[in-house]
Amino acid sequence: MKQTDTPPVLVTGATGRVGRLVVHQLLDAGIPVRALTRHPEAAATLPAKVEVFTGDLTVPESLDPALSGAGAVLLVWTAPPRTAEAVVERLAAHVRRVVFLSSPHRTPHPFFQQPNPMAVLHAGIERLIAATGLESTILRPGMFASNSLAWWAPAIRAGEVVRWPYGTAESAPVDDRDLAAVAARTLHQDGYAGGDYVLTGAESLTQAAQVDIIGDALGRRITFEEMTPDEFRRLSEGTAPSAAAEMLLAAWRSAVGQPAYISTAVTDILGTPPRTFRQWAVDHAGAFTRGS
Repeated sequence: MKQTDTPPVLVTGATGRVGRLVVHQLLDAGIPVRALTRHPEAAATLPAKVEVFTGDLTVPESLDPALSGAGAVLLVWTAPPRTAEAVVERLAAHVRRVVFLSSPHRTPHPFFQQPNPMAVLHAGIERLIAATGLESTILRPGMFASNSLAWWAPAIRAGEVVRWPYGTAESAPVDDRDLAAVAARTLHQDGYAGGDYVLTGAESLTQAAQVDIIGDALGRRITFEEMTPDEFRRLSEGTAPSAAAEMLLAAWRSAVGQPAYISTAVTDILGTPPRTFRQWAVDHAGAFTRGS
């Protein structure tokens, strides 16, 4: 049970796919929660217990009301880098603990070693946090299972062939719910200061195998066809920066014929193994059906 003097945890990115889950995990643990959002209307679907603050990472002083009296912050960086130093300074002035949702750019596996502007940004923020003396924990999720929703769900809902590059590239997708549970645990329990955790699923799967598993969850076969890198580049135009598309192509190319990097961090922190991709697919099958 929570104590009445438990300071609240501030969740940035609280209306995003991970932040929203972290909010629920913290509430379930009896921890008071504050949500930071640029658009208060987006927070209307958060539980009524959540205290919503309007703030913007590009306007560091706007964070002060949400930080005042908070004990810990989940930092999900969703802004350009220019205000990162000022934001981190404000965190250090107000709270004791920060959990930063970063990327696995330091992981010794080719899949995570491709040139990546986001990884450069994350590395810079990590250095800023380390210089403050804050109790910090770095979380580095690998590939998200939920990427399937953006990548393959439209074709699957339409009953079409899934066409994608590097179908034999292997990854170990992590369930957003496991990531959120780890984030919540490290935000409100002691013992994780200085921790640096790469978070993955427990099994190495090719992209084609992941599509097959989604088909199993739906009770039908989904045909997978190889797409060329140039086709992927054209497909990505207007929907993703070219640097992001090139990073993904390079990462997938490097992962062909090589088992994915797998960590035990989810099990180590939660005491239970990570959810399988099959379990994720069954639980999200409705998102791949027509009309969803």
